[in-house]
Amino acid sequence: MLLHRFIPTFITIFELSNLQYSILKEIKKSYTVKEATIKLMQFCAYRDRSQKEVEEKLIEMKMIPAAQEQIIIQLMQEDFLNEERFARSFVRGKFRIKKWGRVKIKQELKFREISIPIIKIALSEIDPQEYSSTLNELAVKKLRLIKDPDKYKKKGKLADFLLRKGYESNLVFDTANELLE
Repeated sequence: MLLHRFIPTFITIFELSNLQYSILKEIKKSYTVKEATIKLMQFCAYRDRSQKEVEEKLIEMKMIPAAQEQIIIQLMQEDFLNEERFARSFVRGKFRIKKWGRVKIKQELKFREISIPIIKIALSEIDPQEYSSTLNELAVKKLRLIKDPDKYKKKGKLADFLLRKGYESNLVFDTANELLE
């Protein structure tokens, strides 16, 4: 009987501590403009960032709009934040490492709110000969993995794969036709 009196008390204290823990977890540290600037300098120094990423980080840090603007301007002046450098780096990485095509890279840069002129400049990082050889290498590699005996289904699967990788449709269909004839 005595044990039953203590169990509800124990549960209430336990629930209270979980509630306090979740409240404390949601309360984030507030930053001064100087602290936030230093933190974002480290954030940008780790790898190139887009302005959108920095703005999201500032919002996450619960900085007021005036402070956000001030910090972004300072990061740009001190060359921690550079959209063109970010876009060029992004294009090189996605093309060389993930083997993405121009279409997918351009779409991703637009999603990250990079301006069209900067996207065009960044896409110039891709060498046309390297681009076509990468497309051919991907196509040959994928063709070996497609086991379908039907030539047209094989061509369709290859084209779908290359289009998902972000290559232009005219190049994809030319490559598919060239390899399967």
